[in-house]
Amino acid sequence: MDPTGPTLLGIDVTWVATILSGVAAFSVLVAIYAATTVRNPMARRVKALNERREQLKAGIAAAQVKRRAKLVQRSETTDRIRSLLTGLKVLQDEQLKVAQRKLLQAGIRRREWAVGVIFGRLVLPIVIGGPMLYLVYGTQQFATWSPLKAYGLVAGTLILAYKTPDLYLKNRIQKRSHAIRKGLPDALDLLVICAEAGLTVDAAFGRVARELSRAYPELGEEFSLTAVELGFLTDRRTAFENLAVRIDLEAIRGVVTTMIQTEKYGTPLASALRVLAAEFRNERMMRAEEKAARLPAIMTAPLILFILPVLFIVILGPAACSINDALMH
Repeated sequence: MDPTGPTLLGIDVTWVATILSGVAAFSVLVAIYAATTVRNPMARRVKALNERREQLKAGIAAAQVKRRAKLVQRSETTDRIRSLLTGLKVLQDEQLKVAQRKLLQAGIRRREWAVGVIFGRLVLPIVIGGPMLYLVYGTQQFATWSPLKAYGLVAGTLILAYKTPDLYLKNRIQKRSHAIRKGLPDALDLLVICAEAGLTVDAAFGRVARELSRAYPELGEEFSLTAVELGFLTDRRTAFENLAVRIDLEAIRGVVTTMIQTEKYGTPLASALRVLAAEFRNERMMRAEEKAARLPAIMTAPLILFILPVLFIVILGPAACSINDALMH
């Protein structure tokens, strides 16, 4: 199509401007839609926790059997898997507790899924390792491989299949802990403000959870759950210890220890939290400085492989062309 308006390097400027204007208008509409339809990720969770607190206060969950059925919510499939693992003598109480703790640290509240984790360790090596074993020793796909190499492939597949549930949980725990660590100094500053304003501990945790629900939803969810537990548990120490169990961070354990000592000895809460907040901020700054100090070493390989060759071509290319032309003439 021949250009009908002004051109730049053979391109119709009016046509390009029309396309860019359309893209800009579409981007503005998308931004407006995203801004007007954003939802609070903590709203549903906080609503459920508040409903649970009201039920506990009203005495609905007074019976032990009903409370266990409500909190655990076992399904028929879970019971069958549990019976199968118990019959095979591979389900141990200590192993089940460790899996339940990992699920809590990963943000998964349904404890019966711990049976699924143990069942996955048993089934995945058979489901994934069985076909690999058949391909290596039952077919000619790997006939050219040495026996040691073939054995290493089968053994590596079996080990990886066995470790897959643990690797998945570990990855989720690390991501969640990192997100909580980022928001902890801000949360402690807000707790200091709430404590100085005269709010109780459970009210302060609830207020901080609402304020942090958008910026740090993981930390806001944990603080909301702690506020609910502080509202209905008879021993407040248990609520703080549960917070340390659900979050795999040394900083959270320090905060929990401080809160327990404050509850026990009556020391000023605001001053203790202020010291912890300053310490965590310094720790966050040191981690940032550590990453910045590692940057030159990390950039060495990309610099040598990608930047320096291009730089040499740009600098020495014209000189090489000139020398080539002089020699040819």
